[in-house]
Amino acid sequence: MSETELHEEAAAPESQLDEDDRLKPEFVSAVLDAVDEGDDEAAHVLVAPLHPADIADLIELVPSERRADVVTAISDLIDGDVLAEMNDWVREALVDALEPHQVANLAAELDTDDAVAIIEDMDVEDQREVLRALDPDDRAAIEEALSYPEESAGRLMQRELIAVPEHWTVGDVLDYLRGNDELTTDFWEIFVVDPSHKPIGTCELSWILRTPRAIAISDVMKREQTLIPIDMDQEEVALRFQKYALISAAVVDLSGRLVGMITVDDIVHIISQEAGEDILRLSGAGEGDINEPVLLTVRTRLTWLFVNLGTAMLAASVVGLFQGEIAKFALLAVLMPIVSGMGGNAGTQTLAVVVRAIATNQLTESNTLRMIWRELRIAAANGATLGLAIGAGTMLVYGIPWLAVVIAAAMVINNVIAGLSGVLIPVTLDRLRVDPAVSSAVFVTMMTDVMGFFSFLGLATLVGLGG
Repeated sequence: MSETELHEEAAAPESQLDEDDRLKPEFVSAVLDAVDEGDDEAAHVLVAPLHPADIADLIELVPSERRADVVTAISDLIDGDVLAEMNDWVREALVDALEPHQVANLAAELDTDDAVAIIEDMDVEDQREVLRALDPDDRAAIEEALSYPEESAGRLMQRELIAVPEHWTVGDVLDYLRGNDELTTDFWEIFVVDPSHKPIGTCELSWILRTPRAIAISDVMKREQTLIPIDMDQEEVALRFQKYALISAAVVDLSGRLVGMITVDDIVHIISQEAGEDILRLSGAGEGDINEPVLLTVRTRLTWLFVNLGTAMLAASVVGLFQGEIAKFALLAVLMPIVSGMGGNAGTQTLAVVVRAIATNQLTESNTLRMIWRELRIAAANGATLGLAIGAGTMLVYGIPWLAVVIAAAMVINNVIAGLSGVLIPVTLDRLRVDPAVSSAVFVTMMTDVMGFFSFLGLATLVGLGG
């Protein structure tokens, strides 16, 4: 690629992205080719027009063994904003390769919440070195944030905000904003506090700009506000933002004093992260991050695979109770996986709905019985429909009336069991303070397998199909 073509492509960043706003493979290859040829300037020209999020994507897309070379070639483009957008595992590896003073310089460019995200996964000794390299004010803010539990509002919030006393006028606020260069420049609302620094209201910037200077800020502000306790879990914070359509919210400490704020751009990330975690936990796949180390992924998945192996052996032991009947009537072995498999699918459907309802606070103690009754009716209706279908099919293929009746009845029974299990198991785990997304799938699968085999083979034994 000639220098003219290089600059033309760099001048049109949209040409580097496909219709889904993902970096095109040919662009990634062009950057890698420039790095391999030792032409750091060409690589720099290609990457410079990209948004920080796209630069982070570029580093994630290149093979892990070549990331160091790419980062070296475009090192002056790797700033705090790029690190904040980067995948956790990729960022951790990159930060480990940097000197403490370099990490400190990057962290100093960021809001407190983003700086904490970079530093929190470092080794304790490396953390100390980075903190020592920071300015005292930045160091104090980050150390305070690190003292709060992971995935809490204290870790998520940023300290940079605008708070004014209730006795000020709109003019006082405007003069304050214009006369202090050190104030944060990214904010949507101003918090009004009382003399003890407790928030008593909020005021949107648009209201301030449209209000005469002489009006008291307490007359303009909105007194109703959603306050976030500093120790609240980030998932609960996200639910409050969704429920009340918040753009930003004040974070208060245990005494009710204003200590920070959380903005919606952080919440969008949390919502996506929490939703993905729940789906992956249901399958026992751990974090499911393609950048996660292979050995860690193997260890995480094996844990749940061994649990599944135990439940599968339990189901096999139920089949073993009826091996005499199966030996006399081989069709039982052919048809019994259908009953357990369909029950498993039905249970998974119910489980997914219930886990989501729990995660979004749709399912509470006040409506649990109604939810159980709802899913029971759905399961019975689906079981009856599937039972009639499989019964008719069995009669058509094999011409054995009692076999058709048995498999139809077993299908109804197992679907009802699946529906009840899909509700009761996650609800029970949630009441016991165990994350239902982590453990429910294993128990629901066990119930549908065991009851599927038991109902089908048990009914077949009762009617004498194996006799």
